[in-house]
Amino acid sequence: MTRPVDHPVITNGLSVDVEDWFQVGAFENVIDRADWDGLSLRVEDNVLRILDLFDEAQVKATFFTLGWVARRNPALMRRIADAGHEVASHGYDHARVFNFDRVQFAEDIRKARTILEDAAGVAVTGYRAPSFSIDQRTPWAYMELAEQGYAYSSSVAPVAHDHYGWREAPRFAFKPLPWSGLVEIPVTTALLGGRRVAAGGGGFFRVLPYAFSRWAIRQVNRREGRPAVFYFHPWEIDPDQPRVGHAPVRSRLRHYTNLSVMADKLRELVHEFQWGRMDILAHREAMRAEDLAA
Repeated sequence: MTRPVDHPVITNGLSVDVEDWFQVGAFENVIDRADWDGLSLRVEDNVLRILDLFDEAQVKATFFTLGWVARRNPALMRRIADAGHEVASHGYDHARVFNFDRVQFAEDIRKARTILEDAAGVAVTGYRAPSFSIDQRTPWAYMELAEQGYAYSSSVAPVAHDHYGWREAPRFAFKPLPWSGLVEIPVTTALLGGRRVAAGGGGFFRVLPYAFSRWAIRQVNRREGRPAVFYFHPWEIDPDQPRVGHAPVRSRLRHYTNLSVMADKLRELVHEFQWGRMDILAHREAMRAEDLAA
């Protein structure tokens, strides 16, 4: 009788990109930042639902939060930290890194970090670029993150995508600077027919069958022996959010598809696999992170 193969249990990285429904990349050209304060703020209620879900599953996660959101919801930041989750930076107002120069980027991450630390009462050591917008166009971004004392970034999607992507980047943890301990932890991709496919969450998780994510995470954990990095947004569990009827059809399809099933799919995911904070994952992965220039 053949015995089943035992696989070591790997702790994967669980993350939430904390932004409201009107701050997403899909709507950046149809909703003006000057109008944000006049729109319905729904992020707090959605984050509280997520905290309850994580508490139910007894998992800890990282909340990559916009400084804009933290400034308006300081008590929520404290609640996230008090629950044992990591508060990390998602920049100030979801501007993509490749639209900055270095001076503008430096000010953005400095401003966001100050707001987050003041609100949460904890040190912020992690960063995720809005829309995974660190790529080959922004070599100075890692230098600025290192100089400002960040320990890790999770800002790269190592795939080709119409909105983002750095397909030549390593799939797993790497050190972008030879003189710094800064670690980049890319969002998860799987291999299908020898090609990289996005498998780290967000819209792909909502749209594709749950079985795809199970297959992808098992591939990364069991075949490659590495942790997966998964992300989603609070607005993705909110089917009652306002509709942006004048947005392009493609943007609306990406944003609104399967919102009503997302919470149940997340519940299955957080119970099926083992999850933890990104800062702890980055610390563990730093020991085997490859050199980007290698």
